[in-house]
Amino acid sequence: MQKIKLGRTRLNVSRIALGGYPFGGVNKANDWDPWSEAGKRTAIGTVNHAIDRGINYVDTAPGYGEGNSERIIGEVMKTRRDEVVLATKVRWEKMSKQAVINSVHESLSRLQTDHLDIVQFHGGMFTAADYAQVVDGGPLEALVDLKAQGKIGFIGLTAEEPWTAIQFLAHPEIDVYQLAYNFIYQHAAKHMLIDAHAANVGVVTMRTMTSGILQRAAKYLAPEWQSARDLFQVSLEFVLSDSRVHSAIVGMRWPSEVDLNVDLVENFKPQFDFAELPRMTAHVYQAEDAE
Repeated sequence: MQKIKLGRTRLNVSRIALGGYPFGGVNKANDWDPWSEAGKRTAIGTVNHAIDRGINYVDTAPGYGEGNSERIIGEVMKTRRDEVVLATKVRWEKMSKQAVINSVHESLSRLQTDHLDIVQFHGGMFTAADYAQVVDGGPLEALVDLKAQGKIGFIGLTAEEPWTAIQFLAHPEIDVYQLAYNFIYQHAAKHMLIDAHAANVGVVTMRTMTSGILQRAAKYLAPEWQSARDLFQVSLEFVLSDSRVHSAIVGMRWPSEVDLNVDLVENFKPQFDFAELPRMTAHVYQAEDAE
């Protein structure tokens, strides 16, 4: 699979990443339970298959099933750690420097490794007070110290509201930004992706497949869309068509899902850079006039 340098880091990552949330979440409607022995075996097989197919970026978090996702991935990491760029997360709300350090050590244990390539502050919407807590309250200092010790390679953060991450770009210690950005939620395109590209930081997407929201909405509004064109495929192609995105995180439960997504990436060639897509009415008019 095609690899790309993750911003200003030294990491070369696959264009899609394996998201670890499904290994911590139960989905009874689809007979998915990663807590059961059968589900655990399937999940471990999926991680192995993803690596076999060329996915070298694995993203998880201790909050995914109270560590269950990290433990499942750890079963693979104990024999295949060198094949993977491994990313996890840490909470920061009301967390002291020592609490953040302890959390990272717990993740290292569950993931059965002595180092992590990326550790991200697990965030949603960062207020000014949240920002101050991260950069001045001890959490950032904790990760900087762990980086100096060689226990983590790079520091990052995740943001459901991408514009609230802009303030962190002033800190050169933070190299990777995981942003909510997809076909139906494009706010990042008008600000954060522009600034992130200028700063040459790594950008990966969460909610790549819209977390199934587009597909569920279409089920009620236009059920014929899914039969005309797979909306999961459309969602992935949208993100991969934006030149400012390095890697797209996709949650995959079964090896068959890995094959579908890897085959898509290997055969997909963007016809248009969605970084240039007009997103204001006046700009749409200008683009139409230019055509």
